Amino acid sequence: MNEGQKTFFDFIMDHVQNGKEEEAKTLLTESFGKQADGTFGPEYLKNFMPRLLAIIKHEKMEEVKNIMTKFGGPPVKK
Repeated sequence: MNEGQKTFFDFIMDHVQNGKEEEAKTLLTESFGKQADGTFGPEYLKNFMPRLLAIIKHEKMEEVKNIMTKFGGPPVKK
């Protein structure tokens, strides 16, 4: 995990619903693996983002959507 990934990982883990931490770790590890092997792209993001957003605390949703859009994801529907 590179420094940017570590920062993103820590940010997401701070915003995940209680009890969903393992699911978040699995999703993030998967996405970092896709980045490493060159298969992280728009098609993967269309699948990844809804799965990740489903486990984010409701009150943190907008903050997470903004960060995901800022760092390379497609605009997230409000």
